[in-house]
Amino acid sequence: MLALVLTAKGAGQAPRRGLELLMAESKNARMTRLVDELADAAKRVGIEVRREKIMREVGYRVRGGPCRLRDQDLIILDREQPAADQIEVLAEALRTRDLEQVYLSPAARRILQAAPD
Repeated sequence: MLALVLTAKGAGQAPRRGLELLMAESKNARMTRLVDELADAAKRVGIEVRREKIMREVGYRVRGGPCRLRDQDLIILDREQPAADQIEVLAEALRTRDLEQVYLSPAARRILQAAPD
């Protein structure tokens, strides 16, 4: 919801800080939806996605990723990581899979088609 501020300079102008918060919330919501969409796509191609709290120690960077446990393909996501990092982990694991028969939004397809950094 966007609040309007009535001022002598310009009635009806949106406050800058409020607009920035709205845009940030919108971006976070989009990123979260992309995480969910990619996780769902992974499940549809037979990869189990687990969102775990990965313990951290001082001196190294912890990151989730794809792995294989017995006969099951898994993607472990660190639920404490930002959505952008989770998207990166999911995309890395899904880029090698055949997803032609899986519906993905145009945004999700662009992420998967982008070259990894």
